[in-house]
Amino acid sequence: MKLFDASPTFFAFLLGHILAMEVLAWLLIYLLGPGWVPSALAAFILAISQAQSWCLQHDLGHASIFKKSRWNHVAQKFVMGQLKGFSAHWWNFRHFQHHAKPNIFHKDPDVTVAPVFLLGESSVEYGKKKRRYLPYNQQHLYFFLIGPPLLTLVNFEVENLAYMLVCMQWADLLWAASFYARFFLSYLPFYGVPGVLLFFVAVRVLESHWFVWITQMNHIPKEIGHEKHRDWVSSQLAATCNVEPSLFTNWFSGHLNFQIEHQCQHTLPTPSLFPRMPRHNYSRVAPLVKSLCAKHGLSYEVKPFLTALVDIVRSLKKSGDIWLDAYLHQ
Repeated sequence: MKLFDASPTFFAFLLGHILAMEVLAWLLIYLLGPGWVPSALAAFILAISQAQSWCLQHDLGHASIFKKSRWNHVAQKFVMGQLKGFSAHWWNFRHFQHHAKPNIFHKDPDVTVAPVFLLGESSVEYGKKKRRYLPYNQQHLYFFLIGPPLLTLVNFEVENLAYMLVCMQWADLLWAASFYARFFLSYLPFYGVPGVLLFFVAVRVLESHWFVWITQMNHIPKEIGHEKHRDWVSSQLAATCNVEPSLFTNWFSGHLNFQIEHQCQHTLPTPSLFPRMPRHNYSRVAPLVKSLCAKHGLSYEVKPFLTALVDIVRSLKKSGDIWLDAYLHQ
């Protein structure tokens, strides 16, 4: 079916529209000046560009664009470093753990977020042990203050820099430095030092909202806990779900709405359904995966887009209520 063949046109368009948004944002400030309205619009456009860069580097990290792994890795360094200011090695270090053991405490860094947030089985554990570092029964509320706004700006920036220094990833550090040099040299003449820093923070905060909502809508509402030692496909399906496709959702999420198909493929030498399949083919392979799940009695869950987003908050509230009940009565 040629589902492993990447479309050069598709990925060239992705890179092209990312670069076009970078240029458009700069032209807005150049032509209209650094007022509040042009700045807000430019920050919004740059945040979309940064979000799409996350998606493109993610494709490259899975070696799903070029036939040779080396070309994927070199291109990922460019996208992750020059276009985003992060380390490709750092991302792969985190992301491969996630794919190997999704939603497993201390093995998937994406859900090892206690004591800030309690997810899944950690709610009962913290409640029984009478641990109360934060008002966890209100975590679905303070999530809006410290979750989506700060993940990329604070957690990722600090963790990324520490990784590059501790692991001596000097090439990645130079790539990241090239991003900051380009960004600040491009906007410093318009804003000055305080203004360009504020502009950068605005872009990162907007981008961070996209990252948290889009990457977690498939995972946080699902089963989260300790190792269950299931077979490969069952463990992936227990930890993820799909979101109904549309042209907008496919583009906006980087096809992560086909999370089931994506979770069952990655680049590590472990069993998988579709290693390195380019994401524009997920919609074509989805019926095959769905029929496989039906054959073996496995759940293949698909949600509407807005429902998937709301379910993140519902899941946090449920976990907080479970913690409170265990804290008070056990």
